[in-house]
Amino acid sequence: QVQLVESGGGLVQPGGSLRLSCAASGFTFSSYAMSWYRQAPGKEREFVAHVTNTGGTTNYADSVKGRFTISRDNAKNTVYLQMNSLKPEDTAVYYCYAHFRYGYWGQGTQVTVSS
Repeated sequence: QVQLVESGGGLVQPGGSLRLSCAASGFTFSSYAMSWYRQAPGKEREFVAHVTNTGGTTNYADSVKGRFTISRDNAKNTVYLQMNSLKPEDTAVYYCYAHFRYGYWGQGTQVTVSS
């Protein structure tokens, strides 16, 4: 079955960095686009970043453009989100999403940006 397991979240000070990982299994990872979303307390889940199956094209929400970078390693069936210059408003649960069949979500990893 399809599994998406996120890791790398935690507590970081404003201006700091984190790298999230999402390990995928149960489908041909290299054939499908992947995305990251996030959900802050009391808010709807929102799009963060997207990468095509080859990694050749990426796009980002305006709120993270220039600070976050999405990438993937198809040999490791893993997608990453490098987050730099973190702000308190980046605090959320971050989810990876596989554009496979009807779509699959990971369980999420908490990112808290606070001094």
